[in-house]
Amino acid sequence: MSTPSEAVPATPAGAENVSENTAAATAGTASHAAGAGASSAVEQRLAELGLTLPDVAAPVAAYVPAVISGNHVYTSGQLPFINGKLEATGKVSAGSAGASDECTVSPEDAKAYAAVCAVNALAAVKSVIGDLDRITRIVKVVGFVSSDPSFTGQPGVINGASELLGQVLGDAGQHARSAVGVSVLPLDSPVEVELIAEFA
Repeated sequence: MSTPSEAVPATPAGAENVSENTAAATAGTASHAAGAGASSAVEQRLAELGLTLPDVAAPVAAYVPAVISGNHVYTSGQLPFINGKLEATGKVSAGSAGASDECTVSPEDAKAYAAVCAVNALAAVKSVIGDLDRITRIVKVVGFVSSDPSFTGQPGVINGASELLGQVLGDAGQHARSAVGVSVLPLDSPVEVELIAEFA
């Protein structure tokens, strides 16, 4: 089955195109946290990509979006909420004939949604340290992909988050990573991303 018609357009393989499709995915998202202008160099780079830092997504269960331990921030898993809603649901599938009768999401669309998750994770980090310019390193990214049983392209999907972090944080955005295929995610989201950030 195909992705819902309102989903983002397919993302070409090049990293430079990830930002274009992520911008399309987040079009119309208000930046209440950033205000009228970017308040940090990281937010300015997001703005240059056509992106704005959203309000922190409200938890869907009994947890907080991020916690500080020492000089590290641990975020909860972030879903690709845009204006408070998921734009697509279902499992990621590389073909038109997935093993599931549910709606499926293409790897290209899922990659763009992984970048949205990364932006939401940065919003969670900002909520506890106040300024994204305090980030000295993204230490670890863990990405979960709700996968059709035949789908094995999880690393390519989570590249959406990794490439976005590299674009806005430069060398500090390079990180260790896991990309995990799972049978289902909360709210039937196609992707979920969490990260560990070191800050000064």
